[in-house]
Amino acid sequence: MKQTSGFISTYSADTFGVCSALFELGGMVVMHDASGCNSTYTTHDEPRWYDMDSMVYISGLTEIEAIMGDDAKLIADITEAAKELSPRFIAIVGTPIPAMTGFDFDAASAVITAETGIPAYGFKTTGMRSYIYGAGEAFLRIADCMVNRNITRSENQSVNILGLTPLDFSINKSAESIIGHYAKKGYDIISTWAMGCTLEDMKKAGGAHMNLVVSETGLPAAVRLKELFGTPYSVGVPVGGEDIDITDMYPAGDPEKNRSAVFSSGDGDVKVLIIGEGVSSKSLAKYLNIKTGRSVASLTATDLSEDEISETINGYKNLETVIADPLFKPLCKSYGDEKGMSFVSLPHEAFSGRLYRKDIPDLIKDANEILKSIRK
Repeated sequence: MKQTSGFISTYSADTFGVCSALFELGGMVVMHDASGCNSTYTTHDEPRWYDMDSMVYISGLTEIEAIMGDDAKLIADITEAAKELSPRFIAIVGTPIPAMTGFDFDAASAVITAETGIPAYGFKTTGMRSYIYGAGEAFLRIADCMVNRNITRSENQSVNILGLTPLDFSINKSAESIIGHYAKKGYDIISTWAMGCTLEDMKKAGGAHMNLVVSETGLPAAVRLKELFGTPYSVGVPVGGEDIDITDMYPAGDPEKNRSAVFSSGDGDVKVLIIGEGVSSKSLAKYLNIKTGRSVASLTATDLSEDEISETINGYKNLETVIADPLFKPLCKSYGDEKGMSFVSLPHEAFSGRLYRKDIPDLIKDANEILKSIRK
């Protein structure tokens, strides 16, 4: 019952994280499910669906197939479609049903690769973890299997931007602002994992001088690229057009560390709390701390239960402001009514989907409205 939510939504699932990470890369992505996950993903979690073609499919798993098993049918269907569509790769993505009944993703992928000659990869997602895990696994698989090992460093200072998906940066030009920020600093941008990027770009990622991680989805790939090529990485979102470095908050690239972080000033009495994805919330917290001199805390809520989030909010006794997706407001209401706390809306695509998409700000271009919302 710990995972039950009575007041808030859930973050986009790991299954959809894989789909989002691979959406633009020319592969065929097959969610192994009856037929519910695809409609949820396409209508609520994928804003590119209506403007960009992508080969995202559902296996159409039936009840009898789930109970008795008929992997040959799935393999045959994928093989037939792949021969017709000629994708760059094939991804079989898990959902709750195969997680409960059991399915050998690695074996099925190996058979499909042998029959089609197209690289196939299985993702043992369950729909029970957040998109952070799924997208992270997809980017890690690209680093392991697709990045060219025989490549030399480019002569100019060059970077890859890792963790760039609309689940965190929507389609409000935030991604373009991030890319533009580093381009103006004189970096050659080799690849952006994975908005506005091709698979060919990503194959050249080993030639970069630095990897810039802008969401926790990019951390596994950053760690692996460092192992493979010795490429250093930094973590942070350039809020307000300023470089924010929070690499020290992710020792060894571990997103499980520092779920709660405080950027302290003076007596350390936290007045502002930001709830959301780890890298974005920490970057914004550090930015606000620098600009206002106030102690600001962040809470990475992507894989926390409702009770854990409530306990954290209530643990700060003198909060004045909470900044979070509007769907978090019910958790703050009783505290806010009692303490006179204000709630500042900061919609997040991966949490509230399309509900507040038009209200998502481009904080890289302009963070002044958030600054103004904090009490003086």
